[in-house]
Amino acid sequence: MGTRTDSLRGFYVTSDRSSRLDDDPAFALHRGGKLEVRSTVEVNDQKSLSLAYTPGVARVCTAIADAPELADTYTWKNNVVAVVTDGTAVLGLGDIGPEASLPVMEGKSLLFKQFAGIDSVPIALACTDVDEIVETVVRMAPSFGGINLEDISAPRCFEIEQRLRERLDIPVFHDDQHGTAIVALAAIRNAARVTGRELSDLRAVVSGAGASGIAVSRMLIRGGIGDIAVADSKGLIYEGRPGLNKYKAELAAISNKAGLQGSIESALAGADVFVGLSAGEVPEEVVATMADNAIICAMANPNPEVHPDVARKYAAVVATGRSDFPNQINNVLAFPGVFRGALDVRATQITENMKLAAATALADLVGDDLAPDYIIPKPFDERVVPAVAAAVADQARKDGVARA
Repeated sequence: MGTRTDSLRGFYVTSDRSSRLDDDPAFALHRGGKLEVRSTVEVNDQKSLSLAYTPGVARVCTAIADAPELADTYTWKNNVVAVVTDGTAVLGLGDIGPEASLPVMEGKSLLFKQFAGIDSVPIALACTDVDEIVETVVRMAPSFGGINLEDISAPRCFEIEQRLRERLDIPVFHDDQHGTAIVALAAIRNAARVTGRELSDLRAVVSGAGASGIAVSRMLIRGGIGDIAVADSKGLIYEGRPGLNKYKAELAAISNKAGLQGSIESALAGADVFVGLSAGEVPEEVVATMADNAIICAMANPNPEVHPDVARKYAAVVATGRSDFPNQINNVLAFPGVFRGALDVRATQITENMKLAAATALADLVGDDLAPDYIIPKPFDERVVPAVAAAVADQARKDGVARA
C-alpha cells in the first residue's frame, strides 16, 4: 500500500518503491516535479477578483478580439514558450516515450526561466506522426509566443520544424539542431583563433548525421569553414551516394568539396577539426593522423568520441559536451538568449542570420581571455543571455522579422 505524504505542493501518494528511489539525490530533487505555476497578481478581495476575472476580464477579452496583437501586452503570451517533444530522441536514451521525457522537458523550462526570465510549458505529445504533431502544435500555438521543439528524432524533426515555421508567425526553434550549432560555431571560430587561423582555413570532419550533426555542419558552412565532410553509420556523405534521405542529400550538395568517400577514419587523416555528434568512438591511432594544431570537439554524452586525455595528446584545443571538462559546448549558452531576443522584438521567426548573430555574440564574449581551455563562455556567465539577446533582436530588425 502507498502512504499519503505531505508535500509543499499539496498531498500526493507515494509507494515504498518511490521512497527507496529518493535515496538517490536525483530522484529526491525531482520529487513533485521541478516546476509550478504562480500568479503575478494578488486576488484577495472582491475588487481585485472583479478585475482579474469577471466582469473586468471581459473588457480585456473584447479589446483583444478587436486587436489580436494586444494579447502580447495583456496576457502572458509574449513571454511564454511551449517546450514540445514526442519523446523519441531523449538525450542519449532514445525513444523512451512522452511520460519519460517529462523530466527533461521540465529541466528545459527551468533553464528558460532561470537564465532568461522566460516562462515555458513542457508538452509531451502522445503521437509521433508528423502530420499529427504539426496539427497539434498549430492548434495550441495561439497560447504561446514561441515553440521550442525538443528531443524529436531525425529525420522527422526537420520536416516538423519546416512545416511549423511555414504555418506559424511566431519563432519555432529545434534546439537539438540550432542551439548546438550556434554554440559549436562560436567555439570552433575561437578555437581557430587560438591556433592563429581563420575558420576558412580549416577542413573539418563531422561524425554523425542526425539532427545536430546536420545542423552543426550547415552552420559551419554558413559561417565560412573551408571544407567539411560528414559521416553517418555508412561512411562519408557525398553527392550521388546511394540511399541518402532528402536532408542528407541536401547536405551532400553543399559539403565535402574534396569529394571524399569511404570511412570517417580515412577523412580524419590531415583534418584540422573533428566534431563528434554520435556515439561512435574514434581510436587513438586515428586521432594521431590529424593535422598539427588540430581542434577536437567530441560532444557525445556521457562518453565523448575521443576522451579528452587522449585528445590533448594530439590537439591544440579540446572541447566536449560535459561540464567536468573545459570548453563545454552546451545548448544553454544559446537557446535562452535566442528566445529572449526574439520575444523582445516579437519576431515572426528565427532566421539563419539571427543564429549567426548569436554565434558571433557568444564568440566575442571571450575576448582577450581566449585560451586553449577557454574558447567559449561558461553557462553561468551572466553576460551571455543579454549579449545573445541583443544580437538576435538587432538582427531580427535588420532581417525585417521584428514587430516591435
